[in-house]
Amino acid sequence: MDNHLQPYFDFLEKEVIPLEPLLLNHQYDELYMSLDKLRQQVKKQGLWAPYLPVEHGGQSMALIEFAGVSEILGRSPLGHYTFNCQAPDIGNIELLSHFGSDKQKQTFLKPLMDGAIRSCIGMVEPDRPGSNPTWIDTAAVQDGDAYVINGRKWFTSSADGASFCIVMAVTNPAAENRHQQASMIIVPMDTPGVELVRNISVMGEKGAGFFSHGEVQYTNVRVPNENLIQKEGEGFRLAQERLGPGRIHHCMRWIGICERSFDLMCQRAADRKITPKSTLADQPVIRSWIAESRAEIDASRLLVLECAQKIDAEGAHAARAEISMIKFHTAKTLGQVLDRA
Repeated sequence: MDNHLQPYFDFLEKEVIPLEPLLLNHQYDELYMSLDKLRQQVKKQGLWAPYLPVEHGGQSMALIEFAGVSEILGRSPLGHYTFNCQAPDIGNIELLSHFGSDKQKQTFLKPLMDGAIRSCIGMVEPDRPGSNPTWIDTAAVQDGDAYVINGRKWFTSSADGASFCIVMAVTNPAAENRHQQASMIIVPMDTPGVELVRNISVMGEKGAGFFSHGEVQYTNVRVPNENLIQKEGEGFRLAQERLGPGRIHHCMRWIGICERSFDLMCQRAADRKITPKSTLADQPVIRSWIAESRAEIDASRLLVLECAQKIDAEGAHAARAEISMIKFHTAKTLGQVLDRA
């Protein structure tokens, strides 16, 4: 393991993973109190949000460097949050860092980078396919010095307890190009008219706080024009810029899950006796599963690192084919490894 990765691995194994039973038992209040203490320790050790510029407490890591950190943190569902590297905040930090106005950076970005607040992003809607971000109903109509937003979003990850949401809304319905109809607008979650309707159950778990996916209603929500990110009609472009690097984060997190599952699979194979003189590891099919898993994990990692390198060198748009490839390939690997484990 590279020297710069070892501190992340050690902290995760010794401090973070022991807290996982609190998550599994839905003891959210105690969990968040414990995580807040760990986040302060992370800051003191200089491990906080390494993708951030040095002047903001990070290490100015390139995407290909951060990929290794993300893999390690992915070994625990608590890992990224503890180090302030969690989605959706990391994507919103990157978006506002590159495209936010000075006031937006001061008001929303700075406390987000410091870990003082959380955020979310509202794109998916109940009556529209989540795979088509150009077809949405939520609308933002300009009224003097404000936008008035009406619509409903769901599967808004971490909306519960978030301080603001970056909402994708139609501002230019007459634009012939559907990719230029929507905009991204920052909406403080305490704005009148914003209602967290519910936390949606995902695979039987509703969750709470950061570990949740909310349904949010926007009814005559007024926010100042200055909360518009960039220009009207830029929403789809900004979404692509935000989601591209996010695929790297998610894919490396999945590889972290694969690696921990692989370790557990190997340990189980070595320990589980099936006769007085043999273990599961003596079975050819188990050995085959282990070999196939090792090859698939390593192949997925190389694909993701190649993609990260291209994004660093040429930008997310140039790597869009690679981004699509790692998304489906790594997800497939994750499913196969977990099934075997």
